[in-house]
Amino acid sequence: MNIKEVSKIENEEEQVSAIYNIFNESSRLSTKATQVEFLTTVRQVEKYLKPGMKILDLGAGTGEYSLYFSKKGFEVTAIELVEKHVKQIEDKISKDISLEVFQGNAINLSMIKDKSYDIVLCFGPLYHLKKNEDKLTCIKEVKRVSTDNAKMFFAFISNDMVITTEAMCYDPNFLKGDEYNHETFKVVDFPFVFHTVDDCRKLLKDSNLEVCGEVATDGLSELLADKINVMDDESYNSWLNYHFYCCEKPEFLGASNHLLFIAEK
Repeated sequence: MNIKEVSKIENEEEQVSAIYNIFNESSRLSTKATQVEFLTTVRQVEKYLKPGMKILDLGAGTGEYSLYFSKKGFEVTAIELVEKHVKQIEDKISKDISLEVFQGNAINLSMIKDKSYDIVLCFGPLYHLKKNEDKLTCIKEVKRVSTDNAKMFFAFISNDMVITTEAMCYDPNFLKGDEYNHETFKVVDFPFVFHTVDDCRKLLKDSNLEVCGEVATDGLSELLADKINVMDDESYNSWLNYHFYCCEKPEFLGASNHLLFIAEK
């Protein structure tokens, strides 16, 4: 099945599963350039982590974050929509870590009690929920299962930076095509859902959450991937330090393919 055929699938859960038969999520964070997103995100979460905290990884993908934090000694629950991803996580679980994984949908966490988790990671669902009411339901569920002092982490794909990387890295004809509105610059929400920085802020404000952090998670890493991936270790570590210096500056938020918003009640 190709991406055009996938776009015709009406059931959203089936469509998401079909998308990940085309995109290999298990290798997505495997290069130096894509690791910038992972390392930046972990760095942000660890600012708030304390011993004994419970973590919910909602839309866990193939378990990169769940496995990382469970190996650090934290009790982690992973919920993932795509069945093959659930199995991939299960295959990686060892006896010495506390990690439970379930197949489930981010807009229905009825199996979880109120105020159960100190840290909630919502890194995948908002890449796929097209309807605004579903986005708000997802955020409401995250809020419900979070303790009163919890930190909630929401990841988004940036509408505006996607135009740059698509045109400069993947498709020289993208700017002339119909995959975005040439007046508003809104990208078509397929195969992923795209948000501007203001979209992200509005969703969290409408959910009565307080934003306590905004991060350009991978910055220019996708745009400069070819150069970053051939850096020696010293240069790469220097690039990471520079990225960490830039990524929380408001003026850099629009220049990042992935965005991370940190919120609290």
